Amino acid sequence: EPSPRLPEPKDVEIYSYNFQSLLRWSPVPVENGSVLYTAHYRTGSYEEWSDMGCAQTPQTQCGFPPDIRMRRWTILLRVRAELGPLTSAWVHTPPFVAERDTTLGPPKVNRVSASPDSLLISVSPPFSPETGDILQYHVSYWENTTSPTEKKLSESKTLFQIGNLKESTLYCFSVQVQLQIYSGHLLGQQSAPECHRTALS
Repeated sequence: EPSPRLPEPKDVEIYSYNFQSLLRWSPVPVENGSVLYTAHYRTGSYEEWSDMGCAQTPQTQCGFPPDIRMRRWTILLRVRAELGPLTSAWVHTPPFVAERDTTLGPPKVNRVSASPDSLLISVSPPFSPETGDILQYHVSYWENTTSPTEKKLSESKTLFQIGNLKESTLYCFSVQVQLQIYSGHLLGQQSAPECHRTALS
């Protein structure tokens, strides 16, 4: 007769933010004993499964080991539950490519300097850029009035100016980053709007 099997982990997903990725899942409920989990990875070009560094762990998540943190690689993961001699079936993730599937957060706004007709803004990217990364910052800005009209500009530098503004006027802006990737581009989340008053000349 077939050996009893543990239920497999549910809600298995890869969570990836700013190229920091982890595999996570919901705990498997059992009457008694504590369930452990084992996770494996392989790349799209290689059939062998390797240990992710999470073998028989009580945790319900597992970070990517350094050797698979390549943005363009296709990564496949699997996880199963274990309790004594019992194991569950493996649960497999769909192919994951960080460059396509990660979520980019908003850039950090470091400093804003106001002059009578402009705001000088210094930002930093939400992740550590790799050599050769081409980043664009998309800036939306508007005068803080009852019916604001939004204007946009794109900059490739982390220090840029919003110009042609009225003096002593409150302006708001929001920034998002765009990373050029192999298949087009990846657009990040917008920063929370910030409002600054231009100086009086």
